[in-house]
Amino acid sequence: MKISVFGLGYVGTVTAGCLAHDGHEVVGVDPVQTKVDLLNHGRSPIIEAGIGEIIDSNVKSGRLRATSDPVGAIRETELSFVCVGTPSQANGNLDLRYIRRICEQIGGALKDKAERHTVVIRSTILPGTMRTIVLPILEEFSGKKAGADFSVCNNPEFLREGSAVKDFNEPPKTVIGELDRTSGEILAALYQKLDAPLIRTNLETAEMVKYVDNSWHALKIGFANEIGNLCKSFTVDSHEVMKIFCQDKKLNISPAYLQPGFAFGGSCLPKDLRALSYQAKMHDLELPILTSILPSNEMQVNRGLQLIMEKGHKRVGILGFSFKAGTDDLRESPVIEVIERLLGKGHDLKIYDKNVNVASLVGANRDFILNRIPHISRLMVKDVEAVLEHAETVVIGNKDPDFKDVPKRLRADQRLVDFVRISDQRSGNGKYDGICW
Repeated sequence: MKISVFGLGYVGTVTAGCLAHDGHEVVGVDPVQTKVDLLNHGRSPIIEAGIGEIIDSNVKSGRLRATSDPVGAIRETELSFVCVGTPSQANGNLDLRYIRRICEQIGGALKDKAERHTVVIRSTILPGTMRTIVLPILEEFSGKKAGADFSVCNNPEFLREGSAVKDFNEPPKTVIGELDRTSGEILAALYQKLDAPLIRTNLETAEMVKYVDNSWHALKIGFANEIGNLCKSFTVDSHEVMKIFCQDKKLNISPAYLQPGFAFGGSCLPKDLRALSYQAKMHDLELPILTSILPSNEMQVNRGLQLIMEKGHKRVGILGFSFKAGTDDLRESPVIEVIERLLGKGHDLKIYDKNVNVASLVGANRDFILNRIPHISRLMVKDVEAVLEHAETVVIGNKDPDFKDVPKRLRADQRLVDFVRISDQRSGNGKYDGICW
């Protein structure tokens, strides 16, 4: 394939070099003449393991060169990667001046090009940037229609400095956000030989994925550092602790607990976080990540309560109020917290959970319900139907399989608030409201 790469910074240089090494004809485009000259002399504009040799060999073979002429580069290629920087502004927002400028240049070059061209944004941009900035500028300056006259994709990169060449050739995943099927097919063909999951999705999802990845990596580093500080205060070897922690691939290093939904509860997580927060104070340690988890969880409880109250109904039904489906444990259940607050505000409630039967509860769980929330038992009904008959707003509080068909059983006048994504619906039709989808 004949490819142009706009921006010979870190991502652009690695992308250009590796694509040329794969056998494609690549031209790098950059307004800084020093970078153009360096590459054309077989030298890398950046310091990165392995990239210097790749550039040298591919410049010599004729598969890689550089230019400062964007129009010529578009004319001579069929696909363009945009790899320009998106630095922070003083207020934290992205500075998109380079994206705008490149899109103007590419759009102007496409105006006089008869063949269909594919534009791929590889720079890190916030969700919505493709549709509100990239596409309008390309269409304005080309006089053509995206998706009909030229193809557009978003293709976030997952390159780490120091191992970027290896990451390019052995990526954890390849994500293609496609404007249309044709656009995606062209870019997917470029990656068909890579041994990695190839995910094709919409533009906005692809834009968001990179931010989720980087936020998660930053959180992991901060979390590990705080655990290290805490371990040191206990004279515990933090590296040994985290080595053991990371061996758990079922819960710790896995998709477990990474599905957006309602607040956590139960007898373990809140108690253990409080204990760590207390110990941090005793040792004069500031652990902002660990000590922010419970306040963040409380905000999710408030969000759930707000969604219910926004419906404006007095009669509310709760389906599932143990802290997790398949258990009768009510200790620190966030749904119980919602129930108590709704009662305090004068709502008329009916609640159901097949696993909670006061007569059969024993031990700490029985003590909790009889001593802390005895009024809850008076609200309990025998089945789902009794809740649906009573409620104007129905709340699904845990993922019991019995609740799967509830969305289809609602009356026209009823509203549903879903804390667990019991179905694949998304908020927005007036009848259904997911807590964070």
